[in-house]
Amino acid sequence: MKDWIIGFIGFGNMAQAMAEGMLLKGAVKADKIRACARDWDKMCKNAEKYGIRALENPLETARQSDVVVVAVKPYLVEQVLTPIREVLRDKIVISVAVNYPFKKYEEFLLPGTHHLSTLPNTPVAVGEGIILCEREHSLTEEELAGIKELFSAIALVEMVDTKQLGVGGTISGCGPAFASMFIEALSDGGVLHGLPRELSYKLASQMVVGTGKLQLATGRHPGVMKDGVCSPGGTTIKGVAALERKGFRSAVIDAIDAIEGRQTL
Repeated sequence: MKDWIIGFIGFGNMAQAMAEGMLLKGAVKADKIRACARDWDKMCKNAEKYGIRALENPLETARQSDVVVVAVKPYLVEQVLTPIREVLRDKIVISVAVNYPFKKYEEFLLPGTHHLSTLPNTPVAVGEGIILCEREHSLTEEELAGIKELFSAIALVEMVDTKQLGVGGTISGCGPAFASMFIEALSDGGVLHGLPRELSYKLASQMVVGTGKLQLATGRHPGVMKDGVCSPGGTTIKGVAALERKGFRSAVIDAIDAIEGRQTL
């Protein structure tokens, strides 16, 4: 894996987050990353920022890479990959395109192409992400082990069934927006009561990080963790009660339901 050359076809926010995380965690060296994008000038600037090599087109990127990460918009995937199918047949193809599972790729990639569909989230940039991998794939056991090792440097890696990619991706991919809103709101409350803005953001963000890591490390039910800081008649339970009166949990569930298309707003 350490010798793999990683090539990004498309170098938008998600591809940059993945590259940034890999470099930060030392999973890949900068000279092992290639990338191409439609906007050549922007691609060159980004390549210089990360110390990676910019290439002019998907064909050249695929030729120079062992692992090809497909990071273009979903509606462009088939259009971009079809002309380079012959080259891709000898590569490990990793998709990060939303709503593009294994069977969609099978419709236009050449038979025998080794490919895996995944859904990463933006915290991969700091090595604290989530990468969902579709259980149906055509990688060899050795290739899959290598991809898991690579991705584990920047994320929690979970294999999921195809039907779970949607809601799993909603929680991990859309969740950072919800968590950011919570951090901002919590910080506003701190500022309201005298905390400096920068300190308020820092405390709220670290609280979210620490609470998440505590749950992962212990496996405790979130309700048990909540109860652990709610003393009878204490300050925390008063805050919890206020959130319940405002429909905090039902609002979060409704947000997931709205994204999954089962609720009309």
